[in-house]
Amino acid sequence: MFKRFPVLFAGLKGIVEESLTGVHRLYQLARSGKLCVPAINVNDSVVKSKFDNHYCCRESILDSIKRATDIMFGGKHVCVCGYGEVGKGCAAALKGLGAVVCVTEIDPICALQASFDGFRVVRLEEAVRAIDILITCTGNKNVVNREHMDHLKNGCIVCNMGHSNTEIDVESLRNSDVRWEHVRSQVDHIIWPDGKRIVLLAEGRLVNLCCSSVPSFVVSITSTTQSLALIELFRAPPGRYKHDVYLLPKKMDEYVASLHLSTFDAHLTELSDEQAQYVGLPKNGPFKPHYYRYENNHPVNSALLPRKNVVLFLSL
Repeated sequence: MFKRFPVLFAGLKGIVEESLTGVHRLYQLARSGKLCVPAINVNDSVVKSKFDNHYCCRESILDSIKRATDIMFGGKHVCVCGYGEVGKGCAAALKGLGAVVCVTEIDPICALQASFDGFRVVRLEEAVRAIDILITCTGNKNVVNREHMDHLKNGCIVCNMGHSNTEIDVESLRNSDVRWEHVRSQVDHIIWPDGKRIVLLAEGRLVNLCCSSVPSFVVSITSTTQSLALIELFRAPPGRYKHDVYLLPKKMDEYVASLHLSTFDAHLTELSDEQAQYVGLPKNGPFKPHYYRYENNHPVNSALLPRKNVVLFLSL
């Protein structure tokens, strides 16, 4: 829309973006001065990154691969590319079913987390010949290239759990030296001249959306977060937000979480006046500073998420 319909784009009241790749694009536009409307980054809200990325993907990766291939995970050697929230969920789920999991990572903090969680951190080139399943979870491009796939062993399953469909270089497989065999919906065998074949799921697109679905409870959490952000942008008086990218406040994350606690019959403990004064917190929150990321959450990239742009609205 920004490239093809710039006039319409400039007429928007604002943008709410929940994908990692989309958020990166918005920050790029903001840094270059081309972002002509305010935007709210929902991707880095706690409830989105935790429940959509971590907990949802922890279940949907198993469901997706099972539905597509009917394999067993016990004893399988798996490489998970990326140990952000999606990668953490996928690795934990596969390990829980007896798979032998290794991780690739560019961030030393995430790599150290993976090591403490019991996963061997490797370069893909080191592991590619021995793995049975290869999963990308980075949001980047060409994470798995043709050279990697040339060295995969026969029968290896290749799929993508990251946001972008560019993580696996599928285009490099669309030439005459390999043959495609469509097995069933979302499942293709890529066959090399020597007879080796790999199993490509969803042609490199998001496997949990193509071969499975997102649970309605997770959709409720993310949709609530986006809806509240959209309402704020629509109702905001002129001048409240500049043409920049903003984060949701911690209070809003806590509010969305509180709306969903009744599903589990969960009851919050309330601070007494004395306790609230002792720790220096409001009795009704927010209970954490905006930069607090909760256990195992991916570290904030300060180059992408400037702290000065924290939204301070409380339109609840």
